[in-house]
Amino acid sequence: MLLPESLFEKFGTEFEAGQIIFCEYEPGTDCYFIQEGQVKITKTVSRNQKTLDIIGPGDFFGEMAILEEEPRSASAIAVDDVRALRFKQENFDSLMNSIPQLAFQLLKIFAHRIFDQRRRLQILIIDEPQPRIADVFLMLAEKDKNYGHTNQLTFPITVEDVAAWAGMAPAETQRVVSAFVNQGKLELFADRVVIKNINDFKRMVANKRKTLE
Repeated sequence: MLLPESLFEKFGTEFEAGQIIFCEYEPGTDCYFIQEGQVKITKTVSRNQKTLDIIGPGDFFGEMAILEEEPRSASAIAVDDVRALRFKQENFDSLMNSIPQLAFQLLKIFAHRIFDQRRRLQILIIDEPQPRIADVFLMLAEKDKNYGHTNQLTFPITVEDVAAWAGMAPAETQRVVSAFVNQGKLELFADRVVIKNINDFKRMVANKRKTLE
C-alpha cells in the first residue's frame, strides 16, 4: 500500500544503501512505513549479527518500541536506497485514527508476523540439513513478488543469514550451500544468493515433508 505523496512531503525521509536506520537497545521514539526499497532487520545473538527479516514497500518497522515504550529489540539497516514515512511517538496515535488504511495495514502486518513465525517453525521441524536449508530459500521465495513468475530468484542475504533462519551452525550451512553451488542449483556471492530454479528446492522440501507426515 503506497500512501499519498503529500504525506511524504510532511513525514518523508530517505536512507542510502547500507545506512543504519536505528540500532538494537537504543531508545525508540519513531517508526517507519516503507514506500520504496528494502530494509534488513537484524539482532545480535551470541555476539553475532543475525538477520531476522528483509522487508519492503508496505511494511512498518520500529513500531514495537513505540507501542511498548521500550528500547529497540533489533537493528534496521537499509539494503538499498529507501524512501519511508517517519512517524514520531507523539503523532503516531493520531495518525492511526485519522488514516484508517494505515491502521489496517499495521494490523495486517501483525497478522503476517504471526504467520511468519509459524512458517519459520516449519523449517526447524525438518531434521536433515539439505531440505532444511532448501526450505529457507523457499520461505524467502514465497515473500518475493517474482515468485511464480520466474524460476531464478536473487536474495540479498549471506550464508550467516541462512544459518540463522535454519537454526544451524554457519560451518555446516556453508558446507550444504557449497554442495548446492557444486550441483549448479545456486550461485553464492558475498552479499547475495542467486537461486537458479526455485522449483528444485520446492520439490526437495515437498518430498521431505511427505516423510514427516
